[in-house]
Amino acid sequence: MSKQLPDVQANSPEVAVGLNRVGVTGVEKLVEIDREDRRPIVLMATFDVFVDLPTWRKGADMSRNMEVIDETLEAAVDNTGYRVEDVCGDAAERLLGKHDYTDRAEVRMEAEYVTRERTPESDRPTQSTADIIASATATDEGTREELGARVTGMTVCPCSQGMSESRARQTLNDLDVDRETIDTFLDEVPQAGHSQRGHATLTIESDGAPDLDLRDVIEVARDAMSAHIYNLAKRPDEDHMTYEAHSDAKFVEDCVRSLAEGVVETFPGLPADAVIRMEQSNDESIHQHNAHAERVARFADLIDEVNGDASGGNPDPETGSVDRRTNGSGDR
Repeated sequence: MSKQLPDVQANSPEVAVGLNRVGVTGVEKLVEIDREDRRPIVLMATFDVFVDLPTWRKGADMSRNMEVIDETLEAAVDNTGYRVEDVCGDAAERLLGKHDYTDRAEVRMEAEYVTRERTPESDRPTQSTADIIASATATDEGTREELGARVTGMTVCPCSQGMSESRARQTLNDLDVDRETIDTFLDEVPQAGHSQRGHATLTIESDGAPDLDLRDVIEVARDAMSAHIYNLAKRPDEDHMTYEAHSDAKFVEDCVRSLAEGVVETFPGLPADAVIRMEQSNDESIHQHNAHAERVARFADLIDEVNGDASGGNPDPETGSVDRRTNGSGDR
């Protein structure tokens, strides 16, 4: 007969300070999401699992965290139609049920997701990758789930392009080309601008699971940049991407605004209090630093701004809502 081992974690700590997050990070698990009449989605996912810890308890039961992840993944494999975001939601609720001393449980997951597509001009089969971002927070009041993606694309700097266009206009003018022809030429042939590899992140959080398709989230994020990029690209595809990107030059700020517009157009049924997180980071090609912009907003506020119904002002960093006291005069 094995004797009962002491539960040291249940002791009182010497310093009675509660902790917001205690758990494990970097847990790698193979996740298989079954789909009716289609091949399953197989993901190599990394999980972070946390509970909060009261002042009177020395430590959390780490082994229970691992047990919950394994149980949840087994349920996902056995249940046809299980969704990616539900993996985190179910795990967070199981954590809350197994830790009677905690008021809050949180699970985060990231995984690489591969989609099949075709190149834009040569029409060759290729694959595209996106990083899935999912999380859930469970409390006695319910569970909030978040689903999103991080994708890579291409952007072109409008400022750099404007300088190239000015140089081209002056050169054509010196060659005695008439103004109408110059305008027509520059409208048809976008000028050079320094290009960047862009990284767009879009996540949507709501009570329960957000009512959306992950593939739509990925497309909204990809469309927010100047052009899509592809793993395979023949010369006609390279020409297509270059032309498309320079025809739609965007600052990093413009990409975030395009994300906002895409969310409002693509997901009109989201609840008003859904939290939308939008980020754009560009790897600069002519600087040693990178450019970054982001916005967090309630869906209702985002609708008002996209539709032009909101007053001017800077967004409040805590709520995402517009702070009208600034009257939109904040300097860059």
